[in-house]
Amino acid sequence: MNSSTLLSIVTFIYGLSAVLYISAWIFKKETPGKVATYVSVAGLALNTAGIILRWVESYKLGIGHAPLSNMYESLVFFSWTIIILYLVIEYRYKYRVIGAFAAPIAFLAMAYASLSPSKDIQPLIPALKSNWLIAHVITCFLGYAGFAIACGLSLMYLLKQTDTENRSQLLAHFPKPKILDELTHQMIMFGVLFLSIGIITGAVWANSAWGTYWSWDPKETWSLITWLIYATLLHARLMRGWHGTRIAYISIAGFAAVMFTYFGVNYLPGLHSYGAQ
Repeated sequence: MNSSTLLSIVTFIYGLSAVLYISAWIFKKETPGKVATYVSVAGLALNTAGIILRWVESYKLGIGHAPLSNMYESLVFFSWTIIILYLVIEYRYKYRVIGAFAAPIAFLAMAYASLSPSKDIQPLIPALKSNWLIAHVITCFLGYAGFAIACGLSLMYLLKQTDTENRSQLLAHFPKPKILDELTHQMIMFGVLFLSIGIITGAVWANSAWGTYWSWDPKETWSLITWLIYATLLHARLMRGWHGTRIAYISIAGFAAVMFTYFGVNYLPGLHSYGAQ
């Protein structure tokens, strides 16, 4: 079995996990939620194995490099970061209902990866042949994972706010708005920290590859815009005391910027256009 086949299986496992988490939420049953956790752990293990296997396969082909160099590989890693971060949250806070909003994102990322026209391992282009590749990609995607879960938490917060009199049985098992607000804040702080490191490592990498730390490439520009959105959110919370609804809306807008930074600008002319491969 090669890595592509194994990762295709992971797509279905994450899909099953998402269905189970959503079923546990809608039908208010504990058993599907417990099963969903075990399924997610199994998916994470196979996802990890698939990434390692793909890395090994690249060395067997004589072009050994970390499997983080194109859209397919980055989506696989993005799913991995979302699931591992979510499972840490579930273990710590015991709110499985959050999985109904986190697991589908991981599944959709893997499903989109499966649509890639080519899953073959390709040689790195010269600009990517650097030890900074691993540090830059890992930190950026840890940041993206934090923002993805923060977006899910923000959606939960907004839904919970529509039920001010606690009449909806569908929302009864959601954490209290104050808890959702605080978790959103924590995930965004986590995301900003790692995105900041990702931007710094990317700048150092750019200087070694292209002779300049910053060139206002579309990817760089939108990474900065994304960082500014979340930095504004943290500033508003700390200095202005913003909480709740306003923070939730900014969080969702920030994740929309993340998605454009990730997907949209890859297809624009620029130094990062290889990301669409």
